[in-house]
Amino acid sequence: MKRAGGRRLMGEINVVPYIDVMLVLLVIFMVTAPMLSQGIKVDLPKAGAEPIEPDKLEPLVLSIDREGRMYVNIGDPDAPQTADRILEIASAAMRREPERPVLVKADTAVAYGRVVEGMVLLQQSGAKKVGFITEPVANEPRPRPQR
Repeated sequence: MKRAGGRRLMGEINVVPYIDVMLVLLVIFMVTAPMLSQGIKVDLPKAGAEPIEPDKLEPLVLSIDREGRMYVNIGDPDAPQTADRILEIASAAMRREPERPVLVKADTAVAYGRVVEGMVLLQQSGAKKVGFITEPVANEPRPRPQR
């Protein structure tokens, strides 16, 4: 059966435009993925500590930036929080999941006393153990434990 004008119907789908769209989306995701890093920009201290095993639970992270402002990764992670609000958020998180890991991520320029204030808030909220997030030391051999 022929159509008027002598042309036949085409029974295939042209997938080239779909491939182009997928490649554009891939490039967009590759460019934006590094920008979606979690938390506040903090210059972490370097330490040769062993990395901890990842848990099933997302850790509660208290970040302290260069100016001493405190942030919590639960709720609004980009807004600085007051001590009362941190205590409230952390207490609620620890009541829901008492075994949740609790970590402090503090800038190297922050005064030690400010870090201790944050740790006290976390302990008052019910955290049994509080760990620190550090940068690994590059190309430095780790000391072996003595027996």
